[in-house]
Amino acid sequence: MARRLGSDETALWKKVAATVKPLPKAKAPLAPTAPPTVRPPPPTPRNTAAPAAPLVSRPLAPLPPPRRTHQAATLDGHWDRRLRKGLVRPDLSIDLHGHTLASAQALLDEAIGRGLLRGARVLLVVAGRLRPGADRLPQMHGDPRPRGAIRASLPDWLAYSPHADGIVALRPAHISHGGAGAVYVILRRTRDD
Repeated sequence: MARRLGSDETALWKKVAATVKPLPKAKAPLAPTAPPTVRPPPPTPRNTAAPAAPLVSRPLAPLPPPRRTHQAATLDGHWDRRLRKGLVRPDLSIDLHGHTLASAQALLDEAIGRGLLRGARVLLVVAGRLRPGADRLPQMHGDPRPRGAIRASLPDWLAYSPHADGIVALRPAHISHGGAGAVYVILRRTRDD
């Protein structure tokens, strides 16, 4: 229940009310309007040609280098037999264990470039065994790639390497050089004429 004002409170309220000016009467709110409609441009007749805009020629983005498959590259039978039997001694070797994918790819490109400069013919790349499922995409939410990711990436790295033209073939290594955990990268020899 609301209480009633006392006589002194009523007198005070009348003084306060006498100082207040009434607000001007508010206008009635406007009725909501419909959103503006957008009319499509009128269709152009088919028999009249619209003026042609000047063509702006943009430079095309460079295409990636053609993909080379070094695994299917053929060597002469003599070379393949010698590689399978372990009779070829590598000129250079690198070990990619413990590297990230990015650092392993950079190290591989550097080693191939160094081998080509030295005139090396066989580069031994120790990358670890290829595990089942290693060639699939990485799992989401921070799960690491399966083991063998570096080994699974080698063919693609060699195909898109800046030194791809200097690579002749990719072959599995002999058991004495690491077996399934390593590969031979056969490099092209530069001929001095």
